[in-house]
Amino acid sequence: MKRSDEDEFRAFVTVRMDRWRRAAYLLCHDWHTADDLVGTVVGKLYRHWRRVSAADNPEAYAQRVLTRAWLDDRRRPWRREHPADTVPDSGWTQPDRTGDRDQLMRLLAALGPRQRAVVVLRFYFDRSVEETAELLGISTGTVKSQSARGLETLRTLAYSTGSPE
Repeated sequence: MKRSDEDEFRAFVTVRMDRWRRAAYLLCHDWHTADDLVGTVVGKLYRHWRRVSAADNPEAYAQRVLTRAWLDDRRRPWRREHPADTVPDSGWTQPDRTGDRDQLMRLLAALGPRQRAVVVLRFYFDRSVEETAELLGISTGTVKSQSARGLETLRTLAYSTGSPE
């Protein structure tokens, strides 16, 4: 990779790294797995940077890689590391920001993987129905139905726990 390409790649990744990490966490509910997913995305983008940078929408390409990496990880649970019975030295603790985040994580966890991916892409990344369909490789009708069902599930659960939208 030429120096100018590498500088362009670093700038692209640096600006988006935190957002990718948060999006990965919304999908998988685990910071360590989210970091692994982002690492996978960065590696794939670096490997194919010329094609990515020449794409009409490199941001959408990266989001597609992230979402597909998460879906692939869900399909292959045997490839994940398994926790030990005892936890070694705990060097890092997750910052406690707000109760809303915890509620959002619980609500998103109630959705199936495809619905969760659709809801995150549509409403966190603010992607259109068409963009979401393209990113996930599904029809626009599936995006619409999964969005509607996912939102209805989230509303029902949010109201049943006594916390209105």
